[in-house]
Amino acid sequence: MTHSNDTTLARKGKHLSYAERVQIAVLKKEDYSNRRIADVIGRVPQTINNEIHRGEINQLKRQKQNGKIYDYYHKVYDADAAQANYDKQRLNCGRRPKWADTDAFIEWADEKMLDDKWSPDTVVGFAKRHELFDASIIPCTTTLYGWIDRGIMRTKNIDLLEKLSRKPKVSAQKKRPNKRVLGPSIDRRPKEIDTRESFGYWEIDTVVGNKEKTDAVLLTLAERQTRFEIILKINGKDQESVNQAIRNLQKRSGHTFSTLFRTITSDNGSEFAGLYEALKDTLDIYFSHPYASFERGTSENQHKFIRRFIPKGKPIGRVSEAQCLRIQQWMNDYPRKILDYRTPHESFVNALRSERQAA
Repeated sequence: MTHSNDTTLARKGKHLSYAERVQIAVLKKEDYSNRRIADVIGRVPQTINNEIHRGEINQLKRQKQNGKIYDYYHKVYDADAAQANYDKQRLNCGRRPKWADTDAFIEWADEKMLDDKWSPDTVVGFAKRHELFDASIIPCTTTLYGWIDRGIMRTKNIDLLEKLSRKPKVSAQKKRPNKRVLGPSIDRRPKEIDTRESFGYWEIDTVVGNKEKTDAVLLTLAERQTRFEIILKINGKDQESVNQAIRNLQKRSGHTFSTLFRTITSDNGSEFAGLYEALKDTLDIYFSHPYASFERGTSENQHKFIRRFIPKGKPIGRVSEAQCLRIQQWMNDYPRKILDYRTPHESFVNALRSERQAA
């Protein structure tokens, strides 16, 4: 039977509530037909038919006649039984969670996040790109974060340093004029560098442990296209230490220095006061605006990785050269979403190979 002419206000996709089930039970005791009940509570008649069949129980009825007692059962609709059946069925609703089929991905993901300090997004992206597991058991990044929140993983939110320290972006970013002119402004830098489509454009910065002037610092250089990182431990946050480190880097690079480095973008720190004079004959140097760290976003993001191993306040002097190299290697072997989950090292080698072939 069709209901093309039915005018009942149907609530598509809305399940019956317990209150509606109680109302159905009361109306059935008053001998209302299923269709009339549907009109009263504003439901489709077929919904009422299905509900009554699912919520019926056998009720004992005892009758005495001619001195004998007769017992027989008949079916009645019971709201409590119907609700209990509904709740039981709901437990089996929904798609089976991916983690319920196998622990393989969860164990691997926990190892990467806890031991190798990978982010959830990197874990998911790397697993998909390299097809480490069947696609049916690899969740999306949002789902993996949900598993962590619900305690399904050994990894906890406190283990995700980036998540705990993340801050909302500032909507308004204003540029202030340079009071200290150390060299050409970033405004004069070629616009093609902003696209990151070309190789050899670097950002330079320093990482400070504690604020004692006698403590060593880290000099960092980040290649904008590949996110390849160079970490150099220098004696202090001063001009001579920076210049000496750059001279040593030139010697180590040899004739490839001009291929590797086309431009360097710096902030206006006093330690970079001699950078332009030292390199102006070799490559172009540009200086960002004061209080505009967003103009050197690559360096700022890279420093977050370094802070996983060297938190603020820890003296850099106590960090060995070997530890600096280990941090550098970890960063360059860390798959990045922005690189389609390739590593900076892999991207750097491919970009350098392309440059040499073009030359």
